Amino acid sequence: MNSTFWAALAVNLAAAAGASLAVLLVAFAVGSARRLHRVVDVAWGVAFSAVAAVGYFLSAGQGDDTRRLVVTLATCVWGLRLAAHIARRGRGHGEDPRYEKMLAKASGNRTLYALRTVYLLQAALVWLISLPVQAAQYVPTPAGVLTWAGLGVWATGLAFEAIGDHQLARFKADPAHHGRIMDRGLWSWTRHPNYFGDFLVWWGLYLMACATWQTALLCLISPVVMSLLLIRGSGKRLLERHMAGRPGYAAYTARTSGFVPRPPRRQTARTERP
Repeated sequence: MNSTFWAALAVNLAAAAGASLAVLLVAFAVGSARRLHRVVDVAWGVAFSAVAAVGYFLSAGQGDDTRRLVVTLATCVWGLRLAAHIARRGRGHGEDPRYEKMLAKASGNRTLYALRTVYLLQAALVWLISLPVQAAQYVPTPAGVLTWAGLGVWATGLAFEAIGDHQLARFKADPAHHGRIMDRGLWSWTRHPNYFGDFLVWWGLYLMACATWQTALLCLISPVVMSLLLIRGSGKRLLERHMAGRPGYAAYTARTSGFVPRPPRRQTARTERP
């Protein structure tokens, strides 16, 4: 890659940081006014979409047009779908227990503590995780096998995430399922089809940026960080800790994969010896 590519990408990195920060600061203003910081989860997907849109316009005439369009649309479709889903799911509910617990640790002003530990942290994560999107928009070589392979991985991930969210929403909407564990559809193959879908989405976007070895190395941190967040951070680990005490959850975990989908294990009846 020549110096022009790196100079243009550097400008984009600064613009992306500004776009991410702007979205999260708006979310902070809304969350503070409503005293409901769960709005940051809606802003998460919006911020990625904003970064992708800014990069698309700044990279005009520099990156390959096909790759620019594909990676921008893929990011925006994923981000805006996720934001809309979270907004619908949270309508009429109070604060997310995760944020209640986090803000309870504040020794001083809770609002400023929320700004530092929730909003500014997520703005930085959006900027870091979006590196493949930004870099892919500036790669001048024509879209090739890795671009289309990445699109396939992305589409598979989006399907897992969207279908899993839809199945769970329908399950919860039925009063007869109150207090029961969702173990149907994709949820019978993995305890976290939405997180697994997110995982595939970001590895797919990473593949789109791998047109050169330089961008492949530069952007590798993005899907790695996202994977760690989903599996070891605020995703799977925290949710399972929250669900652990529910009736039937131990049996569900015994027969269902914790992340990568696979057919559910057969439960054999245990008989006691006389």
